[in-house]
Amino acid sequence: MTVHFSELPPLPETFVRHYKERGIESLYPPPQDECIVAGLLDGTDLLIAIPPTASGKTLIAEMAMHAAIARGGMCLYIVPLKALATEKAREFANKGVAIGVATGDYDQKEKRLGANDIIIATSEKVDSLLRNGAPWLSQVTCLVVDEVHLIDDETRGPPTLEMVITKLRHASPPDMQVIGLSATIGNPKQLAGWLGADLITSDWRPVDLREGICYHNTIYFDDEDKVIPAPPQRRRTSISSLTA
Repeated sequence: MTVHFSELPPLPETFVRHYKERGIESLYPPPQDECIVAGLLDGTDLLIAIPPTASGKTLIAEMAMHAAIARGGMCLYIVPLKALATEKAREFANKGVAIGVATGDYDQKEKRLGANDIIIATSEKVDSLLRNGAPWLSQVTCLVVDEVHLIDDETRGPPTLEMVITKLRHASPPDMQVIGLSATIGNPKQLAGWLGADLITSDWRPVDLREGICYHNTIYFDDEDKVIPAPPQRRRTSISSLTA
């Protein structure tokens, strides 16, 4: 079954138009449409454990957040690294919603962040915001935890991420949606049970994963050889010609 963005009324027109202009009008068959059927756009808690890269996990979370914003909600997107927060801010921008990033001073309440629709922050920063009593945290209606498998990391999991998720579920509205994203969860059923979330998993890939050996612009597979065109040679310019 192929689901088109235009068939999903909870998604704002600005969001749908942004992806249509990029040539993306429909969802990937197994993982993304399964999330829709499971209630992604209706506030259902989901643990999305899809090993292949480029399988659209971020887009799934983004759809959930835009649906929550359309209902008048606020979203918090937790990432493990500051660099990833910046990357996600660029990725989420220019789609008709306000984006805020919180990765700085751990002793500030960051009240200004409450004016945004999506706040992107590291788990350590969210832990600090909770301890400092940031008032806008009680308004979060959709929580996305990227790389949620780090909850098992002995240095960052139980002391930070696990406590952050637990505290947020008590501080935020009781019907706050929780979306967990990961490609490397070893015990997805157990984690889904702890989150109280439905588990969505798939090994579908947008491009087949094949093993071969690359040698002299040719990839040698078991059943065929594929020649890779060499990049065009750039014209070299001597120093003398630059200074002439």
